[in-house]
This record gives sequence, structure tokens and C-alpha cells, in this order.
Amino acid sequence: MSVLSGYTYPMIQVTPEIAIDESEIKLEFVRASGPGGQNVNKVSTAVQLRFDAAHSPSLPEDVRQRLLRLAGKRLTQEGVLVIEASAQRSQEANREEALQRLVELIRQAAVRPKTRRKTSVPEAQKKRRIEAKRRQGEKKRLRQRVRPGDYSGE
Repeated sequence: MSVLSGYTYPMIQVTPEIAIDESEIKLEFVRASGPGGQNVNKVSTAVQLRFDAAHSPSLPEDVRQRLLRLAGKRLTQEGVLVIEASAQRSQEANREEALQRLVELIRQAAVRPKTRRKTSVPEAQKKRRIEAKRRQGEKKRLRQRVRPGDYSGE
């Protein structure tokens, strides 16, 4: 938990190494579009979550770079990640869904990609390939039309 101006903000545990301070997340409730009748017209149930991924002190640099790449069109010019959730009927459910999506995105970014090790084709594999090509060529050669000078049986 971190203390800012007398208010204690809980931490959101993303991975064992990464925790985000809730004060870094801005939530804005807006009116949802689509079906829902009178409820949709009166209540702001959709949530717009904003997380400054480019400047967050909670993220290690390598995770930040992968997150910015993963975010795609959800990222603003300033590096703020915007997640919108409006599938649920209640503010709380939409809030939880948006937070869950943020956590899942950061978890994906936290996974280090495997480093590619250059390998060479084994010698036996090369020999098998050449032998298969030779057999295929022989098969094609045997299918050709026999010309008068080719037949050696006489």
C-alpha cells in the first residue's frame, strides 16, 4: 500500500514481481451505448480505465516496452492505455472487467519471449533430403519415353 496525501491506495498484484498502485489507474464512468432500455439512458455504467503505461513507476522497463507493443490501438499518443468495458449492467462489474483486462495484458507483457538459438540442419537430415531428391529424379527419368538409342536390351 502506498500513502498519498493521507489516503492509502491498495496495490493490485499482477505477478509475484509486479504490483500496480491503484492511484496510477484513473476510472471514468460513462453512459454505455446499445440495448438496455431506460437503465442505459439514466445510469453511467460503462467504465473507461486509463493507465499511464509509458510513465508508470510500477513497471520494469522490459515489461513496459512489451506492454506498449501489445496495447496497439488502445494506446494514446502520450502512452496512456485506455480500456473500455460496457458489457455488464452494473458499474462494479464493468470496473472489475476493465481491471481484469488490464492485469491480463500486463501479465502477457511480463512473459519474456524465448531467445531464438540458431541451429544447423543435421548432416543425416541433409543426406536423407539429397537421397529423396535422387530417388524422385530416378522415378521421373524412368517415366520418360524410351527412344530408339536408349534401350540397351538388344
